[in-house]
Amino acid sequence: MIRKSFAARATAVAVTSALLLPLASLAQNIAIVNGKAVPKARLDTLLDQAKRAGQEVTPEIQARAKDEVVRREIFAQEAERRGVSQNAEYKAQMELARQSILIRELFEDYKKKNPVTDAEAKAEYEKFKAQNTGTEYRARHILVEQEEEAKALIAQIKGGGSFEELAKAKSKDPGSGQNGGDLDFAKPESYVPEFGKAMSGLKKGEMTETPVKTQFGWHIIRLEDTRQAQFPEFDAVKAQIQQHLAQQKLVKFQQDLSKGAKTDYKFAQ
Repeated sequence: MIRKSFAARATAVAVTSALLLPLASLAQNIAIVNGKAVPKARLDTLLDQAKRAGQEVTPEIQARAKDEVVRREIFAQEAERRGVSQNAEYKAQMELARQSILIRELFEDYKKKNPVTDAEAKAEYEKFKAQNTGTEYRARHILVEQEEEAKALIAQIKGGGSFEELAKAKSKDPGSGQNGGDLDFAKPESYVPEFGKAMSGLKKGEMTETPVKTQFGWHIIRLEDTRQAQFPEFDAVKAQIQQHLAQQKLVKFQQDLSKGAKTDYKFAQ
């Protein structure tokens, strides 16, 4: 009886193990195609790529990705059967793909190991802020090709003509003309030197007495308002600054690698 009970238990364990093996296999594979397992890792990689691209991985996306992985295995097996993998073109493309994946992972690894610190982001923020402080000017302008035409328009405006309506009708600047010549708020440095100097020399409500010559033509400028330059809080732009600095770090890493490599190739400038 003891021997029979032991034998029975052994048989039960064997049967249970046999049943569990396929389940364990299924946990690692999502399908079997022509006797070859399709590992779940491929699905995970495809979904990771979707996440990196900013795509939300919904149950529907997961199901479609699973279908895609299995179809790829079917098609890949057929390609192997037909000897496609022995083609010179295939081998060349595979080498390019291998390099692309290696390079992508190299750059991702570099970014993970060299993150932008809060201190670096804050320092960059203060630098940008210092460069963008000061007075901003809101002006209107009318741009024409000839000085005489500009003088005639100044006379019209002084005689009671509407600056805004004349800008709409006469200005050659398509960006502001339809808005009555409005240029919104900007610092003088945002414009060509002649324009910026003339604009910043005006008082609120004043118009240039004579046309201002620039590379674009002749301008009539009227100053609408001034204000202190507005700059967003650090937290509002922190993510953008970190992205900017991370890209700068990556570019320097790439340049350093290129400079340090022993090669007879000369890069285009």
